[in-house]
Amino acid sequence: MEELAVNIKICDRMYPMKVQTADEARVRAASKLLNERVKAYSDQFGLHDQQDLLAMVAFDCLVDTMKAKEGKPLEKQALAEQVDTLIELVNQALPHSSQLNYVPG
Repeated sequence: MEELAVNIKICDRMYPMKVQTADEARVRAASKLLNERVKAYSDQFGLHDQQDLLAMVAFDCLVDTMKAKEGKPLEKQALAEQVDTLIELVNQALPHSSQLNYVPG
């Protein structure tokens, strides 16, 4: 994969970095979102210290990431239950000799 040198602006400071060409748009979008969140916190709380604002945004992002990770096992469990239900329905609809050799659970 080809790397691309980009300059990303975060809180009025430029950060040179190398990114995969396929990731350039994502990296630029992340930079834009970060700056928007910093501005929103600054406006909301009247803070202007960049370090405090970045710490608040980082903390908020980590909480969001933890929430997202906690929700995934529940989604997997719900999906597994739906698959089990479908298999039971298929087993009920098929003649005994044609049933799937899968036992839900």
